Amino acid sequence: MSIRNPYQTYQQNSVLTASPQELTLMLYNGCLKFIKLAKRAMIEKNFEEKNTNIIKAQMIIQELRITLDPDIELSQGLEQMYEYLYNRLVEANMKNDVEALEEVVNFVLELRDTWKQVMGIVNKR
Repeated sequence: MSIRNPYQTYQQNSVLTASPQELTLMLYNGCLKFIKLAKRAMIEKNFEEKNTNIIKAQMIIQELRITLDPDIELSQGLEQMYEYLYNRLVEANMKNDVEALEEVVNFVLELRDTWKQVMGIVNKR
């Protein structure tokens, strides 16, 4: 019988019980976390860790892209934004470009903060 890490159990339960809106917020926060870890690893010249964390951020961006509803006009603009962010992450990984990571962070922060505002407005209704 294995003992589960209580934090892992909490995280898993958080994901399983989250609304779609909360899941999107979790994705934005996870992306920011992995980019931060990649940036630190890049500065420390730990290229394996950098690569791992940038790939995790790329996977989150891809997940955000595939969950877009093509019938909503805003989705077209978001898809282009996500494609740009994905490509900047690839570039940052290939060229060890800290500025590219910072650019992606700024965009993801803006998207996340806007999403939080929308969630607040919707939850007030």
